[in-house]
Amino acid sequence: MAETAGLQHRGTRAVLRMVEYAPSTGGLALWVRHVDLGPIQGARPPAIATDGHTLHYDPSFERLPLAEQTGLVAHAVLHIALRHPQRHGELKARIGDVDLALFNTCADAIVNSTLGHLAWLQLPANAPTLEGLLASALGLSPGVEAALLEWDVERLYRSIDDRRADAQGRRDDGPRSSRVRALGAGTPVDLMTGSGSDLAEVPEAQAEEAREWHERLLRAHANDGAFSMLRTLLADLPRSRTPWEQVLRTQLTRSLSPQRELSWSRPSRSYIANQGRAGAHRRMPFEPGHSSTKAVPRLVVIVDVSGSIDARLMDRFAREIEALTRRLESALVLVVGDDRVRRVARFEPGKSELRGIEFQGGGGTDFTPLLQEADSHHPDIGVVLTDLDGPVAFRPRWPVLWAVPEAHATAVPPFGRKLVLA
Repeated sequence: MAETAGLQHRGTRAVLRMVEYAPSTGGLALWVRHVDLGPIQGARPPAIATDGHTLHYDPSFERLPLAEQTGLVAHAVLHIALRHPQRHGELKARIGDVDLALFNTCADAIVNSTLGHLAWLQLPANAPTLEGLLASALGLSPGVEAALLEWDVERLYRSIDDRRADAQGRRDDGPRSSRVRALGAGTPVDLMTGSGSDLAEVPEAQAEEAREWHERLLRAHANDGAFSMLRTLLADLPRSRTPWEQVLRTQLTRSLSPQRELSWSRPSRSYIANQGRAGAHRRMPFEPGHSSTKAVPRLVVIVDVSGSIDARLMDRFAREIEALTRRLESALVLVVGDDRVRRVARFEPGKSELRGIEFQGGGGTDFTPLLQEADSHHPDIGVVLTDLDGPVAFRPRWPVLWAVPEAHATAVPPFGRKLVLA
């Protein structure tokens, strides 16, 4: 593999052609990395593929006509701009199993329909389109413009994925999945996932990257006008959503950070600097100083074990809580229960046993005894990890943050603020 600098790579001529015909949207190719691959033994990779940050060119790319090279580069650049490899990982984290080939075909269909109006590039003859996929798999026949304004890749994938698990746990295609798989059989999978580069990024970096690409696409489309590579503004534009980890940090930091208090036992620094005088013969009134609160801030985490929560999500939640309590030097009180308190534990800052909690699932919950137990520890703020299914007859004076898994995102909290863990 050889990483190339500037425009010295196999896609150079294609990128120059894109910039010539669509200066702004074609110029999106200048925001990505380009890498030429060496000869590979065995199965032949696609002529071009992307991991969401870089275009990887196989030697076979050079043997293609310029118009087809341009179509492949424009196609792959839009995969990056729309963050399709990263969104595959995000969807997999939310719903579990995501078939890469089916997802790739859905993403290809959106991109191909987006580029289908351009005469200066050539897409493969058997390239799937959004309107073709909708007609074949779902029996819908909207116009291409209407389809692009309505369908994003996540909604499209969920609508066509009708696979069902057999007795051995294998998932066999249903009618819709089978049609989409046949539709994409003639084109190679060009989304590279599972390398770890996209999953290793912190959620804040993912959100910032989505925001940047969203703005680049909007500006480029507006600048190119009728010459834009985008047929229309897409429903599939990357969305920037503030990660729940960032919201949790903000809320807990605000409540647990030491607050300055007036101290009448010591004067302010300005009073000392002026030696209590405002001139040769005038004395200043005493001005009290400030001191940090001496009490250790306290966080209470209530875990409703009557529901269920994914182990990976619980691990992320536990790591956030531990990092926050360590940084803010906050003591942690853990209250575990369902219709009554099952366990109470106290931990030093940065230490907890959240990862080891077992969820029963399907039982009833009464938040009243759990909140009353938490209130007896006089916390500064409380976080309740729950599905919000249960009565509440007690409202504490301290702020409450209800942390709810995405499957229960529509549940309404009785008070406080809801935080959806996605």
